[in-house]
Amino acid sequence: MDRNAPHPAPDDAGRRDWHALVDDRLPPAEAEALRQELAGDPAAQETIARWQHQRAQLRALHQDLERAPVPEALLQAALAAAAGQARRHADWWRWGGMAASVLAAFGLGWMGHGQWAGHGAAAGIAGARGMAVPAAAPAQRFAQQAAVAHAVYQPEVRHPVEVTAAQQDHLVQWLSKRLERPLKVPVLSPQGYELVGGRLLPGDTGARAQFMYQNGTGQRITLYLGALPKDAAQHPSSPASSPAAAPSPAPTAAFQFTHDGPVPAFYWVEQNFGYALSGQLPQAELLALATSIYQQLQ
Repeated sequence: MDRNAPHPAPDDAGRRDWHALVDDRLPPAEAEALRQELAGDPAAQETIARWQHQRAQLRALHQDLERAPVPEALLQAALAAAAGQARRHADWWRWGGMAASVLAAFGLGWMGHGQWAGHGAAAGIAGARGMAVPAAAPAQRFAQQAAVAHAVYQPEVRHPVEVTAAQQDHLVQWLSKRLERPLKVPVLSPQGYELVGGRLLPGDTGARAQFMYQNGTGQRITLYLGALPKDAAQHPSSPASSPAAAPSPAPTAAFQFTHDGPVPAFYWVEQNFGYALSGQLPQAELLALATSIYQQLQ
């Protein structure tokens, strides 16, 4: 390389390197390599020298401020900003924990998460068939997964479902095959809710399905269903359960109500297959919808 040849004007990346050299921000080896590269270019050396002189002048201009104590008002503002940042970090960890729970719910099936703190307001509706109430751990976990799935997909505007109601036949066939059980989509038009569509989701014991409905005001509810362990419905009701008034005619299933998850939900188990209806609705309204769904699925 001819060191006497003029160094070409630097591009943006090269100019950043020159500035880094002037500001002593380059590692020693890179700084030395750049100095050698520019050694035979008087114009480049003149530019570097001019920048170094400007830097020295600026530092001299404000050297008193560097040694002066921090003004009290500025110090108080900095402390307030630090406190606010700490609060934001605390909020981040709290919401981050919720997001991690969402991932755990779908990726790990809430394994190791433990049981819920309680049932919330549990409601049982006993029928002539004497159907058993879901077991605490599997059914509660199932209901929580349903509520989390609702909270995740309910706000979606463009992609709330995988398959829309316009392809309902395909949706039912697809999900029936994946869940290895003939499925039926309940009709909730009399209650003001139309089918939006559905999607496939993972669960503890295999595939789960979610059907989403929406009314004229944009309120959405979701029906979540899937297989549960064989002993999920073989245990007696929780002591916290209590009879609840049911719409007439009453279903013959034993419902459980919970609001311990992100949204309220009614859930029940029949022949080791779970159902959960989730939505941000009053308990009585959600129960009426669950009753209609149960009756249609018989």
